[in-house]
Amino acid sequence: MKSPRNAVVDIYRGFVMFLMMAEVWEFWKISQKVPESGFWKFLAFNQSHVEWVGCSLHDMIQPSFSFLVGVALPFSVASRIKKGEDFKKMVFHAFKRSLILILLGVFLRSFGHTITNWTFEDTLTQIGLGYPFLFLLGFVSPKIQKITFAGIIFFYWLAFALYPIASPDFNWETVGVANDWPHSLSGFAAHWNKNYNLANAFDQWFLNLFPRTSPFVFNGGGYVTLSFIPTLGTMILGLFAGNILKSEPAFSEKIKTFGMFSITLIIIGLVLHFLGVNPIVKRIWTPVWTLFSGGICYLFLILFSFLVEKFRIVKPFEFFRIIGLNSIAAYVLAHTVNGFIYDNFKIHFGQNVYLIFGENYETLVSGTVILAVEWLVLRWMYRNQVFIKI
Repeated sequence: MKSPRNAVVDIYRGFVMFLMMAEVWEFWKISQKVPESGFWKFLAFNQSHVEWVGCSLHDMIQPSFSFLVGVALPFSVASRIKKGEDFKKMVFHAFKRSLILILLGVFLRSFGHTITNWTFEDTLTQIGLGYPFLFLLGFVSPKIQKITFAGIIFFYWLAFALYPIASPDFNWETVGVANDWPHSLSGFAAHWNKNYNLANAFDQWFLNLFPRTSPFVFNGGGYVTLSFIPTLGTMILGLFAGNILKSEPAFSEKIKTFGMFSITLIIIGLVLHFLGVNPIVKRIWTPVWTLFSGGICYLFLILFSFLVEKFRIVKPFEFFRIIGLNSIAAYVLAHTVNGFIYDNFKIHFGQNVYLIFGENYETLVSGTVILAVEWLVLRWMYRNQVFIKI
């Protein structure tokens, strides 16, 4: 551990990655089997993405991961400069990293498909699409960074606002949305409705440029390629935090600055949401979602800064830190080997191995087994200094 500051970032990243890996607990299944329990209903809600408008803890995974890419950039650039790398070499590395992230995201999204599933809404792909721009912004003044951030927020909002909304007699089922879907928006907010918006129209052109088993019409979850643009805004917010951390201010000064960012972003986001200017929708990463979720990311940064730097609580978070130090490996493990681990434990320990607490809690047991195996792999990598970096 090089510094408490680095520990904060690693622990925050590990916490976020754990939330993603912990999907294998499938709390929603337990909640369905124990419908009278408010406890499991609460956990199930926060382990799922909201249907459209709003936010759960699970919705904060991708923003946090993207935010932390921005936080890490100033340190990564400084390290490469210290090693004597020139700008040209660093640019080449940034574009190579971008391409690897994009292709890795496509690869992971292709599991279970008969051909390559050319889709670009995966977390790694979204980061990869925006990373070259983030990298270049790391070499300009804070003023230009802020202007760029404001421009992304405003013009992305404007582009959606200028795109026409669906007609009153539009058949929503043609884009995978029930005509009586309770989450559809009305009025000005209808510009950000599921599968009928500027970004979905773009995907109906862009994604059909790639080989497909059938023409692309809509994404079942409403996710879109162009979300990488406001996701870049989230990464820029992380870049602001990284610049602050790199300047090594006093703890109180740092917390005050982070607090101002957090409160300002959350309040502006909520005001614009409730005024009907722009809804808080993670699935299409509305500009207001960038602001609101960015504010929460700063809150997480404050929380872990207090726990690690102020109260010196480091050892209990070693579990998260081991994950955070190998986040790419953790991401790939969570998307590839869950079924393999699940099946092999049933083969070697019996078909009822996950029923020790009854059928209601089967996924709790199987998920714990999967998480334990994956964490032990990451722990082995950590102890042997094996780190997957792109």
